[in-house]
Amino acid sequence: MLDALNPRRTGRAALAGRRILRVIAWLLAPVLLYWVAGLFLYRFLAPTVTPLMLIRSLERGEMIWQQGSPLDEVAESLRAAVVVAEDSNFCLHPGIDLHAAKDALEDYVASGRLRGASTITMQVARNLFLWPGGGAPRKALEIPLALALDALWPKWRILEAYLRIAEMGPGIFGAEAAARSHFGVPAARLDPAQAALIAAVLPSPNRWSAGNPSAYVRERARAIQVESTRLSAAQRACLAPP
Repeated sequence: MLDALNPRRTGRAALAGRRILRVIAWLLAPVLLYWVAGLFLYRFLAPTVTPLMLIRSLERGEMIWQQGSPLDEVAESLRAAVVVAEDSNFCLHPGIDLHAAKDALEDYVASGRLRGASTITMQVARNLFLWPGGGAPRKALEIPLALALDALWPKWRILEAYLRIAEMGPGIFGAEAAARSHFGVPAARLDPAQAALIAAVLPSPNRWSAGNPSAYVRERARAIQVESTRLSAAQRACLAPP
């Protein structure tokens, strides 16, 4: 007991604690700097590489194919299909969909299984600044980053970034690469059926194929295509570049 209260021993413990905190701060500082810089720079500059792209390149032993386009060079049908498939409230929420998050939390409490509820904004935040997998800790970081993205970027820019960096097939990233790889046309010339097929495989682009779709993917794409026609004029305006 007296040993524990020894001022010299207590001082050494406090010094060790401060050193550990200093090391942690030095390790976190570059990450925080990248996040802050990225939030501002990617608002205007097109992202061309993400942590997931580097991981996929290492897994495949070759560079992946990333090819994006400005939003006005992506077919309106693909913009609509992606929002219908991945984030139907994209134009309404502030980066996170509270209703979807509430449902996911209730499922997690009931089953212990953490399911989706990631918005397009959260996916952009994850792809640009975080890592795949990671469960709840990564989700906890996604939320403030997504809120910051939504506050600093217009909706059309968030969608444009998503369509540049999203994984859309094995080694295929970006709408332009997906359109050319799966259908042999530029992203601007995708028809509604092709756009719906690309959107249909987004939850599992390495298992499902837009170019060689299974019956399930075709059915999912048909449903996405139908729902895409029901977007309001205000929603379509939200997805258009200025």
